[in-house]
Amino acid sequence: MNIPSQIATLLAGIVLTLISLWYGQNHGLMPVAASDEASQVDALFNMMMTIATGLFLLVEGTLIISAIRYRRRKGDNTDGPPVHGNIPLEIVWTAIPAVTVLIIAVYSFEIYNSMGGLDPMVSHDHHHAPVAHTNSPGNPGKNLLALDPSRGSIALGLGASPEHQGEVVPLSVNVMGLQYAWLFTYPESGVTTGELHIPVGQEVQLNITAQDVLHAFWLPEFRLKQDAIPGRDSQLRFTPNKVGQYPIVCAELCGAYHGAMGAQLFVQTPEEFQAWLQEQQAVASNETQDKTVAANSAEMSSNEFLAPYTQEMGISSKTLEQLHSTPEHMAQHLAVSNQL
Repeated sequence: MNIPSQIATLLAGIVLTLISLWYGQNHGLMPVAASDEASQVDALFNMMMTIATGLFLLVEGTLIISAIRYRRRKGDNTDGPPVHGNIPLEIVWTAIPAVTVLIIAVYSFEIYNSMGGLDPMVSHDHHHAPVAHTNSPGNPGKNLLALDPSRGSIALGLGASPEHQGEVVPLSVNVMGLQYAWLFTYPESGVTTGELHIPVGQEVQLNITAQDVLHAFWLPEFRLKQDAIPGRDSQLRFTPNKVGQYPIVCAELCGAYHGAMGAQLFVQTPEEFQAWLQEQQAVASNETQDKTVAANSAEMSSNEFLAPYTQEMGISSKTLEQLHSTPEHMAQHLAVSNQL
């Protein structure tokens, strides 16, 4: 049975579309999504995979069909028909990539903007004017840039989505990148550690900078990456939604041991996070007390320094005094003893 070419083309297009849509949603190439923002990035990636699969099948299918259908037959030594060009076909294969790139560009911009990215329509000077995020008086949801004289750098990065601009972030952590480690400081509690701990279900703000060279703070499972730039602050705001342990990777070549620069991010329940934070505060408090004792002990007399220990051992302060008497006192005691 001969199927008309129009119907065959339509059926092939339907099959190609169904295969592309299925693979675009079931490719399994992305790691687990551990933040609310990850779903938006995954949606963009799935769309690109769908388009790429369709184009791959279309191009490769056309090549395979053409190679089989128009192959040289046995005993046929004649030349093929001269073909000068096909303007409609050239228009089609030029228009399809152009439209595809335009669609992806618009969609990716919308996702970046919804995640709190900078608005490229607002002009700003990266070299002279320190700025910070503010809200437009006429449009509270608009993400603008404004002068901030209290800061000597520009706040760059993914912040709050437009509908959450101006809201207070429950947890803020300062992130410092240096060769070859990440340091995390919790300003409110004064805790500094080499691991990042955050509670699940609560928005977190990371204030990222670098001490020496360029680094890049990358959270694969959160679909977030931000440059750490010396002398300039950058920002990440996100909401973790899965308890677990996740790697923190430096995605910027920063030196000979760049490959070993990493840390761990622990997403915990609010109760576990508070317990961890209190434990770290206790450790920091003990270290401070030890340093204070070490600093003050040099100013203490021998009796004052040993008093707490001698009390535990049952040694009286009078005995301790006699043990630490000066040579003159000892000589006087000996003289009295001899006279007796």
